[in-house]
Amino acid sequence: MLKVDIIEQCKRNNRKAQMQLYHQYCNGMYIVAMRYVKDAHEAEDIVQEAFIKAFSKIDQYKAEVTFGAWLKRIVINKSIDFLKSKKEQLIEINELHLKICDTDSNDKWLVEDTTTLNAIKKAIDRLPEKYRCVVLLYLIEGYDHQEISQILNITEVASRTQLLRGKKKLQELLTLETNGTGY
Repeated sequence: MLKVDIIEQCKRNNRKAQMQLYHQYCNGMYIVAMRYVKDAHEAEDIVQEAFIKAFSKIDQYKAEVTFGAWLKRIVINKSIDFLKSKKEQLIEINELHLKICDTDSNDKWLVEDTTTLNAIKKAIDRLPEKYRCVVLLYLIEGYDHQEISQILNITEVASRTQLLRGKKKLQELLTLETNGTGY
């Protein structure tokens, strides 16, 4: 069955088609949720809730983007909602202070050639929550600051500053790892 046919069947509430779509995307969406919540059980719950929402709102899917991209957005939003509900909301910093920090022109991403992808992932996992979310949304998911500000309900300036600080902290963590001092 083609994806278009599967989605059309899902719109008609065909359970077999829904299971087929679920099995096709569940592992990838679980990985997305784990990037944010860091707990396997919570990530599973988020994926389940995302699929429930996707199937209940599937009539709103217009194929302007791939189904996977549409579903991924739902998973990310559910993950962020979970973090907010756990009182791990991002703290908005004084706007004036942010504007001063945001003028730093040293915006280079320099890592050693020997740095592995696994080391980068571990370092991202160790970032403080407020930085990790912005770094993930910007670097991994590809959102811009306007989108991040809407998703996290922060200003664009806060998004830029948290990304800048997150990148700095990420470089520090990677430098520690490269120098053999570990985390």
